[in-house]
Amino acid sequence: MNKSLKSLAIHYKTSINPTRAYSPQDKALVEGAVKLVYQRIFYPLSKMTFFSLRSLNTAIAELLIQYNKYIMKQLETSREKQFLDIEKPYLLPLPPQPYQMKEYRKAKVQKMGFVYLNEDKNYYSVPFRYIGLHVEVQYDCDNVEVYYKSERIAYHTRNYRKGAYTKKDEHLSSSHKFYDGWSPDFFHNWAGKSGPNVQAYIDKLLQQGGYPEIAYKQCLGIINLKTTYTDKRLDKACQIALDQPRYGYHIIRNILSNKMDLAKQEDTSKSHISKHTNIRASYN
Repeated sequence: MNKSLKSLAIHYKTSINPTRAYSPQDKALVEGAVKLVYQRIFYPLSKMTFFSLRSLNTAIAELLIQYNKYIMKQLETSREKQFLDIEKPYLLPLPPQPYQMKEYRKAKVQKMGFVYLNEDKNYYSVPFRYIGLHVEVQYDCDNVEVYYKSERIAYHTRNYRKGAYTKKDEHLSSSHKFYDGWSPDFFHNWAGKSGPNVQAYIDKLLQQGGYPEIAYKQCLGIINLKTTYTDKRLDKACQIALDQPRYGYHIIRNILSNKMDLAKQEDTSKSHISKHTNIRASYN
């Protein structure tokens, strides 16, 4: 059985017993029922023309009612009566919601405690103790579930807004709750501590549009570069990048990793007039 069939059985609290492949004798009653349905429902409809799915389903439902009420000669009763007298008393009530087909994806919990769902281009939180572990994401049209070793560790209503971070406070550690305070003003004030050019660059990055959560993540990455390259170098790199048409974390990181900010400083410190014997000047 595949995961979708197992999930269907769990949803309706029933069991499924597969038969052997290529062994129709294992399910003779089912094969016989399929044959009768073809004779009583499919064949009569095959000579009719339908212009909508609804009209086709209505016609199938009418013939299905007739089929279930048909008196079987050997048993002298109908399928409907057998169901009502024998099977229905043992059936559980149906779940409040019908079953929805699910999709399955593998994911790794990121350092911030989120898993990335590629189909929606957004993120969902999981308990912080699972950071760095590989999990399975199961989702349908309405919900997203995250499983670790067959145990459900997170449940969210599906969010279709691209770039969004869907989170629950109980999933975040005390250090990760720091992210709840993110806003343009928060990053503006924080960037100002590293220098005026860093602050100006962060402001432009936030103003260039796109999804706020993605911009916040880039701002965090840019400001944290100071731990590797110092505030002075970060401010110089942002000054160089301010003239670019686009703004982002990778631009600043490339400037710093390639030491372009240091080369710029060396160029400005050198005289633009080289010393040689052809220079004329007055002598005191």
